[in-house]
Amino acid sequence: MPWEKTFDLDEATDKAIRVFWTKGYEATSMSDLVKGMGINKGSLYNAFGSKKELFDRALLRYDQKNRQRAIAQLSEIPDGREAIVMLFDGLVAEAEADTDRKGCMLVNTALELPLHGEDVREMVASALGELVTFFRQSIEKGQKLGTIPRTLDPDETAKSLVASVVGLRVLARGAFDLGGIRAIGNSAIGMISEP
Repeated sequence: MPWEKTFDLDEATDKAIRVFWTKGYEATSMSDLVKGMGINKGSLYNAFGSKKELFDRALLRYDQKNRQRAIAQLSEIPDGREAIVMLFDGLVAEAEADTDRKGCMLVNTALELPLHGEDVREMVASALGELVTFFRQSIEKGQKLGTIPRTLDPDETAKSLVASVVGLRVLARGAFDLGGIRAIGNSAIGMISEP
């Protein structure tokens, strides 16, 4: 008798996201996934193949629902400075609301890259590259409007802003209090401000 799926793949993937996001890829066991997803081991293997394949799907879905969606919305804002300020204000607000100190699954994965294959490394590099592009384009829009100093190099500043995002996300997991996280956000915004 062929295996029949009795659960929604996207809902199951969302449950897997919560497990991987909390524990990280390496520390997550199949037992953790079975318990967290509420399905049996056979169904997990039949639907997703392996832990690695499930993680790849979970990371891609997390990125689409979070970073890609946010960047698409912020890219619609005509003033690049406003878009950048909104992004950092949002990151600080997320850090404040993240009482479990999970951080960002994508950044957490970036910290575990040596444990992953080329496909995950490419996914993380692509996501961070798209963030650089967002910042660069936002800086260029702000420079055209006169809300961001024209003396800034858009590419270098964009990379520095990505470093601020990653630093904020990592330190928000418990190393810095909310005041320290706000200071990182303010410092990032200071990069695009008049001296």
